[in-house]
Amino acid sequence: METARCGRCGQRLVSRDAKSMSRVWAWWTAGLMAYIPANLYPMLVTRTLFGTQDNTIVGGAVDLALHGAWAVAFVILFASVAIPIGKFAAIGYLALAVQRGWRGPALRRMQLYELVEFIGRWSMIDVFVVAILASLVQLSVVAQINPGPAALAFALSVIFTMLAARSFDSRQIWDSVAALDARDDSMRADTVAAARQRIEGAPVPAGAPETRPAAE
Repeated sequence: METARCGRCGQRLVSRDAKSMSRVWAWWTAGLMAYIPANLYPMLVTRTLFGTQDNTIVGGAVDLALHGAWAVAFVILFASVAIPIGKFAAIGYLALAVQRGWRGPALRRMQLYELVEFIGRWSMIDVFVVAILASLVQLSVVAQINPGPAALAFALSVIFTMLAARSFDSRQIWDSVAALDARDDSMRADTVAAARQRIEGAPVPAGAPETRPAAE
């Protein structure tokens, strides 16, 4: 505390990372760019004796739902669509709130950041399912399941969003709220001082009786 350099290695100590927001937006943009082809290209390529079938994330979930596997379809849609979009929205909101000084409870924003950190590890469930199916279902010419080009794009999108969350300096949430509170206190103090000055320096209206101190 209150030291300029580390007592062990002698390096200069920095309380806040001034370039963290640049890295957050860089990883966030890269993740969003990778997430678009992850939903447009096929995630799973199934080859059988009757032909080849390509399935995107949403298309595969719809096929599962049509075959009665509603629970599996819901898990895939939730883990591969809802969670990534929610992570993009949450990270973007936190970064904008810090940069633009939006008002709001710092505790709720910190809890939102911790939630994004927690669910980040579960975003790869779709890629894990594809990898398991590709390794198990290899029946020579009868049937083959291979990952499509969307698998790599989706994995990169998840990695980039995790890096964006890790690059975010959560202490800036409290710094932005403290700066707003300090500005509000300063504005209130200036308002009170201006009002007091107006009251003390106000001219006496014409015709008003002159007040004198009472005689002892």
